[in-house]
Parts: sequence; structure tokens; C-alpha cells
Amino acid sequence: MEESPFREPVLDAKSEVTCQLVDFQWKLGMAVSSDCCRSLKYPYVAVKLKVADPSGQVNTKSIEMTIPQFQNFYRQFKEIAAVIETV
Repeated sequence: MEESPFREPVLDAKSEVTCQLVDFQWKLGMAVSSDCCRSLKYPYVAVKLKVADPSGQVNTKSIEMTIPQFQNFYRQFKEIAAVIETV
């Protein structure tokens, strides 16, 4: 059986952080229409992350999520914070 070239990243206690979070901004929005949909009316959260790579270069990453996706993202950050506090 052939192994898939696509794998989920695996992190363990020995993994190193390669980027540093510099800034985290978010805003709540409501898309009411677009050029392909006449009526959207769903709230979303736009997140902008600024991360510094090991050389110090800062890159900006933008993500748009639904409210449930953002709530899951938030829960994951809380779990990360709890683990960091135990180290």
C-alpha cells in the first residue's frame, strides 16, 4: 500500500518553536453581500497575526473564520496557554 505524501504535522514536547507571535488583532464583521452572492448575512471574525521568523523578519498572516471556527481557535489558544503555564 502506498503511503500518502500529505501528513498532519506532529508536535511533541521536543518540538521547537520556529516563529514568535508579535501581534494579534481581530475584528468582528458581517458580510451582507458580495459580487457572487446577493445576501450573505453571516457574521465572521477576521484575524491578523504578525509573526517573526528566526531571522527576525515579521510576516503578516490574515484569516477569516466563522464564529464557531473562531470559538474553536480560541479554545485551542486557551489549551496552549494552560500547557505553557505548567512548563
